[in-house]
Amino acid sequence: MTTTPVPPPVAATHPHSFTHHGITIEDPWAWLRDPGYPRVTDEAVLAYLREENAFFEAAMAPHKPLTDALFAEMKGRIKEDDRSVPQKDGDYLYWRAFETGAQYRKWYRRPVAASADGHADHVILDETALAQGHDYFRLGAMSVSPCGRYLAFAVDTDGSERFEARIKDLSTDSMLPDVIPGTLSSLVWTSDSKGLLYSLANDNWRTDNARLHWLGHPVESDVELFHEDDEGFRVSIGLTSSEKWIVLSTGDHVTSEAWLLPAHDPLAKPLLVSARQPGREYDVDEREGALYIRTNDTHPNFRLVTATLDRPDAWTEVIAPSDRFYLTDFTLFKQFYVTEGRDDGLDQVEIRDYATHAAKRIAFPEASYSASLDDNPEYDVTKLRIGYESMVTPDTIYDYHLDDDRLEVLKVQEIPSGYDASAYATERLMIAARDGTQIPVSIVYPRDFARDGSGPLHLYGYGAYGIAMEPGFSAGRLSLLDRGFAFALAHIRGGDDLGQQWYLDGKLDKRTNTFNDFVDVAKGLIALGYTAQGRISISGGSAGGELMGAVINSNPDLWGAVVAHVPFVDVLNTMLDDSLPLTPGEWPEWGNPIEDKAAFETILSYCPYQNVTRQAYPPMLVTAGLNDPRVTYWEPAKWVARLRAHKTDDNILLFKTNMGAGHGGKSGRFDSLLEGAEEFAFILWQMGLAE
Repeated sequence: MTTTPVPPPVAATHPHSFTHHGITIEDPWAWLRDPGYPRVTDEAVLAYLREENAFFEAAMAPHKPLTDALFAEMKGRIKEDDRSVPQKDGDYLYWRAFETGAQYRKWYRRPVAASADGHADHVILDETALAQGHDYFRLGAMSVSPCGRYLAFAVDTDGSERFEARIKDLSTDSMLPDVIPGTLSSLVWTSDSKGLLYSLANDNWRTDNARLHWLGHPVESDVELFHEDDEGFRVSIGLTSSEKWIVLSTGDHVTSEAWLLPAHDPLAKPLLVSARQPGREYDVDEREGALYIRTNDTHPNFRLVTATLDRPDAWTEVIAPSDRFYLTDFTLFKQFYVTEGRDDGLDQVEIRDYATHAAKRIAFPEASYSASLDDNPEYDVTKLRIGYESMVTPDTIYDYHLDDDRLEVLKVQEIPSGYDASAYATERLMIAARDGTQIPVSIVYPRDFARDGSGPLHLYGYGAYGIAMEPGFSAGRLSLLDRGFAFALAHIRGGDDLGQQWYLDGKLDKRTNTFNDFVDVAKGLIALGYTAQGRISISGGSAGGELMGAVINSNPDLWGAVVAHVPFVDVLNTMLDDSLPLTPGEWPEWGNPIEDKAAFETILSYCPYQNVTRQAYPPMLVTAGLNDPRVTYWEPAKWVARLRAHKTDDNILLFKTNMGAGHGGKSGRFDSLLEGAEEFAFILWQMGLAE
């Protein structure tokens, strides 16, 4: 369904071609990349983006009542004066809260010994005040100093993800003169609260360093403690659970290396845990001189080993790897430690004893859910903060009491407009892909949903970087469910939903498994009577947007509406350009087409932009962010231009660029909600369900 009374924009074409490995590629829309990026000032480029935005506004204008109704529904499900559960960290309780009508949060604390009457509550950070005067605002890293006096925090006011770090004296509520521009990292204090470690983004938006800033000293005198020479690696900074050691980690998507610095002496010589080995990843924590290390050195699903500070690279296994259990994380506490992972794809949280390493698994109440450790800042505890949700259970915060294995409910996400979980049902299905692999699918639908093929269904997927799709709750999703939709998550290869091998089977030369899995899940849902061809709307963002581009090229007739957010669709050009921020670090994920002809040919074979053909395409909504450093704006812009030039149908194609935002779209909680309402309005319009 359809068209608009005005013709869509048509991007100009300019002859442009390049040749690699003897293969010549024509790219007549290459001019849409502003040569001055990250500054975009080319008037022809800006004029085209504005024209597309105007077309988007004109096309959606008749559906503004629907968008407004959806927005009102979504907003009505948000508790406007919401607050988190206070958590103890040292001498204070910390929490965050929204005020009614506010787009951003305030962060609070009060002394543990103070009463809860509000008199001792102290606003340590006011995001609303910081966002004043900015179209975009995002709070990045924040960290209170060990002495409790200082708060380091970082802000981004244009979506470029180049943060400015600042320091506030909480004893006087005054800002220190120390300002560090261009950070892209966590902020980690030295144990004496006099120094702050951070990483700068270089000119190519890569963190290749770890630096030390002493309070009160000029930023120009900051010391570089570590530098990474491999342009594909990124440096990150952390702190061990005991807070005795600072961890400097460096790595790409397949190889990592870690160094330790005494938190009381950051200028000491770093201790190398184990030198990098291609294809080996590990992460490290410390307890009473013993190192605990999670690594995939012998099995893709990781194992846990220990070592000593004297011989950090002599590893002794304490938890063996498993084909079935995927060890995703571990956290050390003083008297016990916690391992997290997935057993046949289902989240597990286990309490373990240091002496025997025996596991006590926390039991959760549903057969399909998402669960993990929540905020647990202290080292010596007798209870754990746990986060839990499912496709029908709103976000729930528990305290798990170790002494009696008890889950205490602290907070359940409130839906002010009302929510009845019994009105919905959820299932976990297994659907065979074309190669016989069983693909998990999480699905939720209204309790009275008919499985006769008549119902609409929305299918969501991602399938990249080893990121799993958790079967969690979404209040916004109810606007589709309450209009008769089923909603399905396809746990396709490329994510690590079923373990690290699941991820490996969807990358590099196996990348097309991801796309095939998604298509085969859709066909399987049709065969099971959940929907029919053309009654499926789909969406995905970033690498999930690449997925959208691939499946509309291969199976355009399956989809009734498609939404691609900041889609990574010009894969070949981006992977050929090592000057772009992410490219060298992305080669382990996609392949290096500069040096490897086979990688070039593989990427060329599926790249959504390169494989647009003369055929009918489904109705589409595409978004971009002008300041996006992850998926540059010209990727979706070029893709839309090529689609307009090649598609043989009259289905609508809309393209919206956020001119003052980045990868995540608009930043305020209501502004971002409005974008969700626009997406759903588009889907309902195109599926014939707008009334």
